[in-house]
Amino acid sequence: MSTLFDKQIEEIQTICKAIRLSGINACITEELMQAKEKRLSYEAFLLNILRYEQDRQNENGKQKRIRNAGFPKKMYLEELDQTYLSGDVQRKLSILSNLEFIKNGQNVILLGSTGTGKTHTATALGIKACMEGYKVLFTTVPLLITQLKECRSNKTLKAFENKFEKYDLVIADELGYISFDKEGAELLFTHISLRAGRKSTIITTNLSFDRWHEIFGDQVLTAAMIDRLTHKSYILDMSTSSYRIHETEKWLQNQM
Repeated sequence: MSTLFDKQIEEIQTICKAIRLSGINACITEELMQAKEKRLSYEAFLLNILRYEQDRQNENGKQKRIRNAGFPKKMYLEELDQTYLSGDVQRKLSILSNLEFIKNGQNVILLGSTGTGKTHTATALGIKACMEGYKVLFTTVPLLITQLKECRSNKTLKAFENKFEKYDLVIADELGYISFDKEGAELLFTHISLRAGRKSTIITTNLSFDRWHEIFGDQVLTAAMIDRLTHKSYILDMSTSSYRIHETEKWLQNQM
């Protein structure tokens, strides 16, 4: 036979579910029991369950921002073996890890050949930004250009622009792996320019700046793009021996 206490708990849980307070819903029974045992005041009990709910919502918010960002996989700065990175890159990473560059609307350019840790570094900074409450988008440059062209064709480009420029951080991976036509170059330039000086963009590229004209196909547009991106930006030259090769060698050694 249900007691009054049981009925009250059941009603509390029903209400919590209805108004989406699942943190309180999960902890209410245990917290009530502890409150009785410890003879907590009403104020202390209420504070405890509200803290529990706040922690749950904060954690859910972090995970939602990470999911919505579209990272290809989760990578963290703590997992990045900096042994094979230059001293200059290590120094700049220690500065970037505090995320002040996002507050200041500064860009980050990661230069280096395939396998030097550019995507790992960019993703790790992006995930940390999500965990600190920033809204992040991860995309590849080819995918971004495809989306821009589709939006122009569907006459939804303005809506995309409004959304794109509001991200606190945009990570555009793989600039230089695939060349694009004049329309793609102009669309990319326009949308990167929307954010210049106000919002942060991280670009990863396998090409040095003097070769960017190979993918943009226009010297003037290339110069303008480099000028927009590099103004007050952090440039990390990660052109060391392959980070992936070192990671593979380390893994193989651990298997012996």
